[in-house]
Amino acid sequence: MDLALDEARKAAARGEVPIGAVLVCKGEVIAADGNRTLELDDPTAHAEIQVIRAAGKRLSSQRLVDCDLYVTLEPCPMCAAAISFARIRRLYFGAADEKGGAVEHGVRFYASPTCHHAPDVYSGIGEKDAAELLKTFFKERR
Repeated sequence: MDLALDEARKAAARGEVPIGAVLVCKGEVIAADGNRTLELDDPTAHAEIQVIRAAGKRLSSQRLVDCDLYVTLEPCPMCAAAISFARIRRLYFGAADEKGGAVEHGVRFYASPTCHHAPDVYSGIGEKDAAELLKTFFKERR
């Protein structure tokens, strides 16, 4: 999670919402990135999507079955779906997102009967640091 927090800090330095993600496969970091929605003019360029795309290319596969994802904020519905479609084994996330999250809040994507794959979910990992990073970022913007 420390690497994901580093990616979130880099995203903040670029003016992006400070969310970072790291994808680990068989003990090796294979992708790390932060939000890039503003930089790329792409509303889908969330940290999770960025690392899933990079890992898919690196592994030459759309299925990331032996991979674990670490992300600083609870994934939104789009990212939760991408995690499911990629068949990611485990999801670790830091801060909860009561407004936009889709894992433990909102639509609770993985609890849906139409969800084909639900990763093992571990929340609250590095939660204090992740939440503080977001609070500071938005406080400075106001």
